[in-house]
Amino acid sequence: MQAVTRVGALRERTAITDRMKKAVSSPWLVPFDGSFSIAGYPTRPPDGAANSKELKKSLADLTDQLADLQRILYASSTWSMLLIFQAMDAAGKDSTIRSVMNGVDPAGCHVYSFQQPSHNELAHDFLWRTAVKLPARGRIGIFNRSYYEEVLVVRVHPQLLDAQGLPGTIDRENIWQERYESIAAHEQHLARSGTVILKFWLNVSREEQKSRFLSRLNEPQKHWKFSRKDVDERRHWDDYMNAYQQALAATSRPWAPWYAIPADDKAYMRVCVADIIVATLRSLGLGYPRIGPDEHAQFETMRKILEND
Repeated sequence: MQAVTRVGALRERTAITDRMKKAVSSPWLVPFDGSFSIAGYPTRPPDGAANSKELKKSLADLTDQLADLQRILYASSTWSMLLIFQAMDAAGKDSTIRSVMNGVDPAGCHVYSFQQPSHNELAHDFLWRTAVKLPARGRIGIFNRSYYEEVLVVRVHPQLLDAQGLPGTIDRENIWQERYESIAAHEQHLARSGTVILKFWLNVSREEQKSRFLSRLNEPQKHWKFSRKDVDERRHWDDYMNAYQQALAATSRPWAPWYAIPADDKAYMRVCVADIIVATLRSLGLGYPRIGPDEHAQFETMRKILEND
């Protein structure tokens, strides 16, 4: 039994190592060499993309596959999956998470939305509040915003560092590069420990964001979604694009890839996200656990007891 356990552990470590060497191919995959440029990634679907009816059918098929794969992930209980969603406001993070994970068992999937940090969270390092929400083995964890806010929002508004109680010796000019390094090391550690990481930047255009904000103002049932802060942040659009470009370029790795998904068409965006998740889970080669001879004999005994009960 010990020999079997050692072989199983060796296979698991080999699978983790192999997984760290590759990422699911996609036209929206952010390169790993730091060359990412937002200008090379459109916000609209490419010419010839499927129509709305075809996309709806594709998403239904993918969500069915995802539901099956999530059950296998849960049953095998060796890997965990972390999905990170970052985007400008109105890009569709909430609706994408809701649509893509529609058929997944809630017992095996947990969503966390990270808003303005609390006083307690600010009293810890910037990775702490997300670290305590990481998914257990067999589970899918979803971060709606994440520790990347610390090199996005905080970089655009560096005065937010004042509330973080950082030592005076910290070099605030180089803090962003240091945080990229901390994030990359953190994600590599998670990957080595069996967490599959997928990061999605929903790439919405400034024009489409404006249209969606106006929709929130013009339709009463959407008023609750609107915030004055959203409009205020639009003034910093170029600063945000610069922050996203640098963060994605610095932290896209084979074991923690970024995907810059076109977000002006929500149906196309959701299919892209679902397809990447499904393909990644399939690449793990997971299956339901198999019982050994001893357990099989016990099962036969239990079956006879129940049949004669």
